[in-house]
Amino acid sequence: MPGEASFPVSDHCDGTRFFNPAGWRHARGFSQLPKWWWQRLAQGQGERWPRRVPALLPVQLPATVPAGKAAVTFIGHSTFLLQVAGVNILTDPIFASRAGPFGWAGPKRARPPALRLGELPRIDVVLVSHCHYDHLDLTSLRWLARQHRPRILTTLGNQVWLEARGVGRVTEFDWWQEREATPDISAVCTPAQHFAARWPWDKNRTLWGGFALNTPAGRIYFAGDSGFCPGFAEIGSRLGPVDLALIPVGAYEPRWFMEPVHMNPDEAVRAHLAVRARQSIGMHFGTFQLTDESIDAPLQALAAACAAHDVAAADFTTLNFGETRLIALR
Repeated sequence: MPGEASFPVSDHCDGTRFFNPAGWRHARGFSQLPKWWWQRLAQGQGERWPRRVPALLPVQLPATVPAGKAAVTFIGHSTFLLQVAGVNILTDPIFASRAGPFGWAGPKRARPPALRLGELPRIDVVLVSHCHYDHLDLTSLRWLARQHRPRILTTLGNQVWLEARGVGRVTEFDWWQEREATPDISAVCTPAQHFAARWPWDKNRTLWGGFALNTPAGRIYFAGDSGFCPGFAEIGSRLGPVDLALIPVGAYEPRWFMEPVHMNPDEAVRAHLAVRARQSIGMHFGTFQLTDESIDAPLQALAAACAAHDVAAADFTTLNFGETRLIALR
């Protein structure tokens, strides 16, 4: 990623590096990784995932999407196809078999993407929340740039890096910046409690965040990756109520290591309430084994968390891999 780029000084940037604001939690350092690996390997902690889970649902995209509704298709991990107001949007598209460099390193997919790149409809807009390999898949972005030429909306520091690697039409955002995504849709970059790195030496050279899309049908919020933080209440105050939120629910164990950067399902429900979402859909689960919980644990824990917080199951749910659901936004 970029080395010594200059960015606006703020409560989350010193001009060259980004950080979580004062009072928010900070990611564990790379020096803590051996402790976690020891717990997983030597002490037998961490659940074993199946090597491969076959695709169960053939994707059936709607021919048209009625006014006031969005068609939401879960492709896998944090990748959704959103079809709203005549626009097709992809979130954090990763179609690679591994979430890592070189095509052979990093966690391997347990579930294939529900749609292959060549099966996608025309893509108009792509959201890229941050630079981690399971969210910024360079091979997929290059293919999309060649075949569809979408507008790519991302966070500060990623534009120059992407353009140098053949990905064009990139617009980068600081938190709370609002820009046009299409003539009818605007995007606001939202805060998140996380970090950025693709290598040990480029940590926090780029920003992380989410995006709120203001569409003619309603407001859709894509949270990206985040630990639970005060930013959700601020999003709810400034942008809420949100008609549809896409919120991460997986990759959260062990808590001593993951809590600053990944919510567990209970925290995800608290985030749903904080952003004042009418409906939420969980993501960031069941695709790559990034952490120690079992493949099905996020879904079981989400049901329990909804019950504990008196949130109706229909108000915070998940989609099957490959499922398309028409959602009324208002």
